[in-house]
Amino acid sequence: MDIDISKFDRCKVLVIGDLMLDEYLWGDVERISPEAPVQVVSVQREDFTLGGSGNVSNNLVSLGARVFAVGVAGTGLNGKVMLERFKELGVDTKGIIKDPERATTRKTRVIAANQHVLRIDRETKNEISGKALDKLNKYIEKTIPSVDVVLISDYEKGLVTKSFVSKIVRIAKKHKKITIADPKGLDFSKYSGIFLLTPNKKEASLASGIEIKDKKTLFDAGAKILKNAKIKNLLITCGKDGMMLFSSNEKPFTISARARQVYDVSGAGDTVLAVLGLAMASDFSLKESATLANTAAGIVVGKVGTATVSKEELMSEINYYPDSLSTKYKKLDELPNLIRELKKNNKKIVLANGCFDLLHAGHIMFFSASKQYGDVLIVAIDDDESVKKLKGKGRPVISEKDRVKILCALDAVDYVVVFSTKKLDRLIETIHPDVLSKGSNYTSKKVIGRKIVEKHKGRVVFIPVTEDISSTNIIDHIKEKDAGK
Repeated sequence: MDIDISKFDRCKVLVIGDLMLDEYLWGDVERISPEAPVQVVSVQREDFTLGGSGNVSNNLVSLGARVFAVGVAGTGLNGKVMLERFKELGVDTKGIIKDPERATTRKTRVIAANQHVLRIDRETKNEISGKALDKLNKYIEKTIPSVDVVLISDYEKGLVTKSFVSKIVRIAKKHKKITIADPKGLDFSKYSGIFLLTPNKKEASLASGIEIKDKKTLFDAGAKILKNAKIKNLLITCGKDGMMLFSSNEKPFTISARARQVYDVSGAGDTVLAVLGLAMASDFSLKESATLANTAAGIVVGKVGTATVSKEELMSEINYYPDSLSTKYKKLDELPNLIRELKKNNKKIVLANGCFDLLHAGHIMFFSASKQYGDVLIVAIDDDESVKKLKGKGRPVISEKDRVKILCALDAVDYVVVFSTKKLDRLIETIHPDVLSKGSNYTSKKVIGRKIVEKHKGRVVFIPVTEDISSTNIIDHIKEKDAGK
């Protein structure tokens, strides 16, 4: 599939929908309660992530788009935490109305020994107030002309009503903007006029009244929804069976899914909606957009929890880059989301940093030994300017771009990041490694960032190194041999 997703960086997307805060409580189970036959979970850590339409926004930002969020949040602690998460992503939140009379939806998931043992929902499904709706309509009318596509994420929490959808569609058509909606409920007629609707197979079955068991019932359900909902295009997602695209006066188009390990399907619909929107905004055809969204969904179901897909992962999957190792390289601004996901999955992180100019056997042994101390090894390398200051004239011998490629090729290395030496403390603060690995030629006092690591209950480990193996010695030896010619 010859698709250039670099265009995603130029996209502006309006995301309208139900806002939620997803809370994850991570802990261990060591006993049964004496009060009742239930597990006692000793909570070790808690994380907050954006759910609902917030996860659509998260996916869009991860793919490089500029996002304008529209919705309603409460004024309590949950609402404040949610807005902080949006701020961290750089999402424009002028369209989020704070309503003191409405609670922010919060879903709490309790994870013990990597098993999902309980979910607690705090929410209201009442329609939003007329005052809040008026504010939203004014913001949408003002903002739609400047965006490329409008996405509606409906979780049936009281925001996305038939009259509200009708208003959005009318404004969007006036300014020739595409609208795509991820629906909920039994009555899809409330999405009348939407350019594309994206239900999953279960939602399509319920809305059509036809149990989807095979290709024929899938075709029948799709045709009925197109007619009853009065829409032009319908994309039914079918999990491991891929997707089926229905368009008026055209034969259904089948999109097959690649066989892969599935860990969690939560949030896959959000990813589909985000990628469809960006692809359509980038002038891809409907079939190309749906195929790309199918690929993205396949990536996120291989992750635990509501996850996102990065541009690098997507490009690697569609072979836009012939180098499939590009998924290991992470930019500094991608680290917060990566670290949050790793911590959420209870992964023990090891960080190794250095120049790693002219990789040799000692480095290979160092990385292999470092990986033994955790689940994920992140290697942070000094950028070219830093290496020059640290090592002197003529260094680095190998550029940071090539050093990244070499390190990504190592099985022991999970991720590679490039940083400036003067920003090492900030890098460590971002990663919060459980283990910082250094060679035994260092002493505890010489380890930069040791105090930060220990402050966050991590530790420094020293890996035995052979003194006579070093990049500098190898380079000097080469120079001596060259001079003797």
